[in-house]
Amino acid sequence: TMPRKRKLLAQLSALQSNSSFPPFDALENLNATPDGDSSPKSSKYFATEKKNSSQLEADFFNQPCISLAKSFLGQILVRKLPDGRELWGRIVETEAYLGGEDEASHSKGGKQTQRNAAMFMKPGTLYVYQIYGIHFCMNVSSQGEGAAVLLRSLEPLQGLDAMRELRSASRKGPAKLLKDWQLCNGPSKLCQAFGINKAFDQRDLTQDAAIWMIPGHDLPGEQDVVATTRIGIGNRGEWAQKPLRFYLRGNKFVSVVDKKMETKMAEKGQSSCS
Repeated sequence: TMPRKRKLLAQLSALQSNSSFPPFDALENLNATPDGDSSPKSSKYFATEKKNSSQLEADFFNQPCISLAKSFLGQILVRKLPDGRELWGRIVETEAYLGGEDEASHSKGGKQTQRNAAMFMKPGTLYVYQIYGIHFCMNVSSQGEGAAVLLRSLEPLQGLDAMRELRSASRKGPAKLLKDWQLCNGPSKLCQAFGINKAFDQRDLTQDAAIWMIPGHDLPGEQDVVATTRIGIGNRGEWAQKPLRFYLRGNKFVSVVDKKMETKMAEKGQSSCS
């Protein structure tokens, strides 16, 4: 009965995760604005809900996709669960999806659909989609038509017990105790651990009461960031080879390490010092 109970708990928390929205009458106002901007009434609601004054604001997200993907590294994602617990994770790996000519992007050729609408909304809008009909991936829109950054991995900082609960509730088979580095080291694991589902699609990171970002403390320098190819995008010609994945070098919470690229960086570093 245990897995069934877990499943029910997961469904319940998925339902509750909508509870950070204003009451239903305010929801209609939100839906009435196709460009994703919420009415002043609901903005005020979110502002009064939010306690965190140091959060990253709209101007942070309003930068070109590649630059945003790098700027995310070291920043902290905060998720407030329906029961009031807060989960914190430091972003350690991202991928840039540029839209337009980017063959691996959901918005390639400027294609806008119901599913990818968030990619065309203002910078800082969440684009959450489902893969294989079960897992979720979370992206954040940037400057540029249809451009967004995929959050690939987090280093868990706070609320690790809650992350473990959420991860085990969404996994099949006997629950093995997950190590810290296994909680958020991949885009769908990250979404499981933070209780992110389709209900978060099109939400605004600068306005939402259940999810936002705050500045990290020790932000990486250029020499700490590995730029390499994106993961799992299949046969996309030259776009499969472009260095549009960025991660913190030496961080054990990254999903996939590129040893070759790291060796190259180390050699380059030595030659420039000598």
